[in-house]
Amino acid sequence: MDAVETLDTRIDEPGRRPGEAGMLLFALRRSRAQFAWKVGGLDAEQLARPMPPSSMTIGGLVKHLALVEEQKIALALTGRPPAPPWDTHEPDTEWTSAAADTPEQLYGLWRATVARAEAALAGLTDADLDRPVAVWPWEGEPPNVRLLLVDLHDEYARHVGHADLFRERIDGLTGEDPPQPE
Repeated sequence: MDAVETLDTRIDEPGRRPGEAGMLLFALRRSRAQFAWKVGGLDAEQLARPMPPSSMTIGGLVKHLALVEEQKIALALTGRPPAPPWDTHEPDTEWTSAAADTPEQLYGLWRATVARAEAALAGLTDADLDRPVAVWPWEGEPPNVRLLLVDLHDEYARHVGHADLFRERIDGLTGEDPPQPE
């Protein structure tokens, strides 16, 4: 499979004078596109290949970021219960269970989770950024939506770096942003 055909890697610029919500969403969407480019189009062996000295795999990254999207957006932002398979998920098993998933399952899970997150973020305004999240099952005071989005973007930024190194090792793919249609 070709990476461009497998996952959406388009980066839509926010315009010349975006508001804060627009910039936060642009940064998140750009990081998602970079991630999709780095992890897309791989076969089962490539997705499950560990990258010593770490035991991390690209498939584990895909499944982990699908979980993070579900936790941060579906649960925390909307208060909606997690969708399957996250409704019965055991902590940290996404890293190892990904090896048993097909590329279609991994990519489909990530795409579906991102689609649910995008639906929840539709119409987000600058004024929405100050409101507290709906549910916060973790320790501490619930953050506002702004901090939640920054945290989700940071999670992508961290793992795009991993995916970048892993992908270069697998097939030599390098670069910062995916090629965009003219």
